[in-house]
Amino acid sequence: MTGPITEIEVLGAGCAKCKKLHELTTLAAKELGLQTEVIYTTDIEKIVAMGVMSSPVLAVNGRPVLVGSVPDLQKIKGLLSENTEQKECCSGKDCCDSKCSPKNQSEGCSCCGDCC
Repeated sequence: MTGPITEIEVLGAGCAKCKKLHELTTLAAKELGLQTEVIYTTDIEKIVAMGVMSSPVLAVNGRPVLVGSVPDLQKIKGLLSENTEQKECCSGKDCCDSKCSPKNQSEGCSCCGDCC
């Protein structure tokens, strides 16, 4: 099971493909409403430490989810969506001895968290 996205990183050698992946990933994160900054790094040792040998690399929470290509915006949005947990709000349901109400739809419930 995946959790919330806490880190999005594009790793590469500084080439045009790497910069394009960073640009598209930043746009995808914005369109999805993610508050996580998309970091761009050219640290080759970090790429090797991830166990991949080609770039660019798209990593979510420190785990490579895309290696060696620059897909279109929709594919990147799909990868980001697949690698995060979306909580449903249980607004109006009785749980935790109280009625839950959303404090923010993307954050889930305001009562006790994972009550449903």
